[in-house]
Amino acid sequence: MSTMESVKRYAVVTESYFDGDQHHTGGPFTIVIEHGKITATVVGDSSQDLCKQNIPVQKAAFIMPGLVEAHSHLFLDGGLLEFNARNDYLNASGEEMLTVARNNIAANHAAGVTLIVDAGDRYGVNHDIRHESRSVTVRSAGWALRRPGRYGGFMAREVGSRDEIASAIHAIGETADDLKVILTGIIDFKAGLVKGEPQFDVEELSFIVSQARELGLRTFVHCSGVAGLDVAIAAGVDSIEHGFFMTGDHLKSMADQGIAWVPTVSPVNFQLQRPELAGWDEQTVANLRRIVGSHLRHIAMAADLGVPLVAGSDAGSHGVRHGEALIDELDFFSAAGLPMDEVLRSVTSRPRMRWGVGAALLAAGQTADFIALKGSPFENPRFLRSITAHFQHDTN
Repeated sequence: MSTMESVKRYAVVTESYFDGDQHHTGGPFTIVIEHGKITATVVGDSSQDLCKQNIPVQKAAFIMPGLVEAHSHLFLDGGLLEFNARNDYLNASGEEMLTVARNNIAANHAAGVTLIVDAGDRYGVNHDIRHESRSVTVRSAGWALRRPGRYGGFMAREVGSRDEIASAIHAIGETADDLKVILTGIIDFKAGLVKGEPQFDVEELSFIVSQARELGLRTFVHCSGVAGLDVAIAAGVDSIEHGFFMTGDHLKSMADQGIAWVPTVSPVNFQLQRPELAGWDEQTVANLRRIVGSHLRHIAMAADLGVPLVAGSDAGSHGVRHGEALIDELDFFSAAGLPMDEVLRSVTSRPRMRWGVGAALLAAGQTADFIALKGSPFENPRFLRSITAHFQHDTN
């Protein structure tokens, strides 16, 4: 893959493009970039005139904004499948974990990702890689919040009283870009449900949300199961991560409040596709099939209702490989019936605008942050797996 980030002035001629909101056809089109900013988008091929001005021109079949991975764990290797090895890895050195994170940054960049939300780790790897990464911008949550003894030990700080909660949020907020809350446990696949009560009730979670907003932090909540979803929505969190066992009523309330949903189909789908790794029996496989099918139906319903859908894979989870898993999530959105322009909004402009980090639109005045593909995903979604070039402003 090539990049033009070191060239101060250049242009890209493309047959069609997605600007972050709309699909533009009937090209060619010429996009001019100067000092990392898009200065013009012109209908037609201006190559000859630009070459006369000694301005480099690169041709591309299709261009679009760089992708956003909205939920990942950069310190984890999703391709590490053996359970004992995954458990042993949690005792690895910081340098070993940072090496894994660097490899995951490279895998994301190769897949066209230019912005990642790291959903937390207690080892500080997410903050370290945020400061180090140049090819991909990283938003780091640092530590999440959880109740003592409950799920989330590898990424969360334990809190008890309201004073402890407030103190923890202020401490986390000194270095974090966002605040993550572990509201529920994980899915019990054998039982086909989420066990246990939510870790925080509505009053407690509402307090967390208000404290976070005072510090300018958005809240994203690990949550699945009806009881947890009830609490998260009533507390008015900014986004719900995972959200398995969603209902239509939940989605209607989320649409009304503008609560985003990051469905992360990949981790559960991997369990369905590779049941032998965990030794799942036929009943558990049936549960997995039912859960994934229901999730896809609710993704379709969410789109119809206007819930802000955002693509995130939970990369680093068992079997969920960084980079490629985000494209899998886009395939799941397509399988749920979402049109391609809506699929692409979920992984480009929508998350950026919600987080206030710049929309990365392909329009004059915008910072250059886009990628080229071998062909248009509007013609064939497989082209989302064929990145040919990155066009990014110099971050150094």
